[in-house]
Amino acid sequence: MDKIDRDHKGYREDPSERPAEARVMTERVILLDEVDPVVMLGPNNRLLDQIRGYYPKIRIIARGNELKCIGEPEEVSVFTDRMTELIDYYRKYNRLDEGDLERLLLDDDHMRTAASGDFEDALVFGTNGKPVRARTVNQLLLVKEYNTNDLIIAEGPAGTGKTYTAIALAVRSLKNHEVKKIVLTRPAVEAGERLGFLPGDMRDKLDPYLQPLYDALHDMIPFRKLEQWIEDGTVQIAPLAFMRGRTLESCFVILDEAQNATVSQLKMFLTRMGVSSKFILTGDTTQIDLPRRSESGLLQAMRLLAGIEGISIIRFDERDIVRHRLVKNIVRAYDNEEKKANEELKKSQ
Repeated sequence: MDKIDRDHKGYREDPSERPAEARVMTERVILLDEVDPVVMLGPNNRLLDQIRGYYPKIRIIARGNELKCIGEPEEVSVFTDRMTELIDYYRKYNRLDEGDLERLLLDDDHMRTAASGDFEDALVFGTNGKPVRARTVNQLLLVKEYNTNDLIIAEGPAGTGKTYTAIALAVRSLKNHEVKKIVLTRPAVEAGERLGFLPGDMRDKLDPYLQPLYDALHDMIPFRKLEQWIEDGTVQIAPLAFMRGRTLESCFVILDEAQNATVSQLKMFLTRMGVSSKFILTGDTTQIDLPRRSESGLLQAMRLLAGIEGISIIRFDERDIVRHRLVKNIVRAYDNEEKKANEELKKSQ
């Protein structure tokens, strides 16, 4: 039976070299001070079960506001340090969910950024009064790059908060009178030239394709205020084709789903930039809906514009996914499938 040593003395040898029956175990109690154990550990200990999955070699017991952990000294030491950081994160940001847990426990960069307090600053306050903040390292990078660059390309998988963070920046800029207008646009790839045959005005025709942008705006701007801004042109939402011939000055312009813009469309869009404007392009190069993958203007732009002063390219990845935890697994599964297909293609050539 394992011996429990509470003082951690006299055990310098490599624990992996000891026979199982001779291993020395240690026990520590972590106090969940100033936190709600139900929130910290999740309903029905859902978050606690997730934590246990990350530390399978440690026995973790929750009782009231105490968390007891039993295991080899080295493992317990690492675990208690991480839990202390988790508790500090919860106190600082007043939140903890499955995504936070995964990023904090598996991503050292995210943990360091959280410890520095960089996630505290609110971009805007939503219509429910809840602050909208950057929640991942790359979302925070997007916010920081905005301060020093006029054109930002944010590329990465679905659910990483690229567009949502960009819209939060746009709303903040408008409220702070840094720009006069917000212009949101997407390529209407699915609609093609058939938009003219649909009933209603331009907004009615395009709502199905632009709904994600409306959803984000409604989270951050009261309904009546948003309607007023749309009516007077302060907020404009239009398909990419409607950008031709315009000069966008003192505007915050976001091109969403940029991977579905052709080379000529994207060149046209980028040359619309006027004085005192900010442009952000968001897209996922693994979800190109154009007839031929090589036609994506986003892929070409990322290659041609890299290294130009005033332009920043940020690559989001699965660590930034803030949707349902299954989205990360789905993205990973598709990425693995694509990698296998590429490897088989190389072998066949």
